[in-house]
Amino acid sequence: MDLSDTLKKLKNNEITLEEAEKQLRITNFETLSDIAKVDTHRAKRTGIPEAIIADCKTCDEVVSIAQVHLKNEGRVIVTRASDEKYLALESLAKEMKLLIRSSRRAGVISIGEPVDKTGGRVGIVSAGTADIPVAEEARIIAEEMGCSVTAIYDVGVAGIHRLFPELTRLIVTGVDAIVVAAGREGTLPAIVSGLVDVPVIGVPVSTGYGAGGEGKAALLSMLQSCSVLTVVNIDAGFVAGAFAARIANLAAKNRNKIEKSA
Repeated sequence: MDLSDTLKKLKNNEITLEEAEKQLRITNFETLSDIAKVDTHRAKRTGIPEAIIADCKTCDEVVSIAQVHLKNEGRVIVTRASDEKYLALESLAKEMKLLIRSSRRAGVISIGEPVDKTGGRVGIVSAGTADIPVAEEARIIAEEMGCSVTAIYDVGVAGIHRLFPELTRLIVTGVDAIVVAAGREGTLPAIVSGLVDVPVIGVPVSTGYGAGGEGKAALLSMLQSCSVLTVVNIDAGFVAGAFAARIANLAAKNRNKIEKSA
């Protein structure tokens, strides 16, 4: 990226400071050889951190892209990391003496200092134990966006009595949004949405088999919900966690404004 034109225009009073900031937000990236254009300004521009999806990349490529993020931002998130890539990133973090936060089960690793807490509060729910990896991806992303997260796992409709005491805990905690990960027939998000007064994000999970397997029945069930429900794609834990965190962070910002004006 060539910053000189924008800076010259700012110096010559051809554009305002606000216009210069807007241009820099839109164009700020770093080219890495011929494999990637690393978006080093995404978190500042959108409020959602850039993440490296490790699928379809070599181990060296993942590490190289991670190094660019660490150089520019001091932190990086990698999702869908295989054991080999996980170990390589772990070695990188130790070599650079940086903090590691991770979930091996979800294949997510975060390196670098965590962001400050925003005051946003997110609830994460999994229907079954098999849905935990996707729920964990959502949890980590929400935490990486500054939210406090309360997670409750294995409370699906096959034993619905397990849900109610745990859901009460979420309500008492005062969460601003809830992510519900469910495979098979994907019923749980609609039930949760019918019981709470905060936004619910349903994540279909690719568990299940036969007709409607691999998350397809869960996706269609959530899309046909009678309850008001936002639905993301199959196994899209990152998207669900980020969307919930955006809601929670906006709610926290409004709470802070009310407290200051009181």
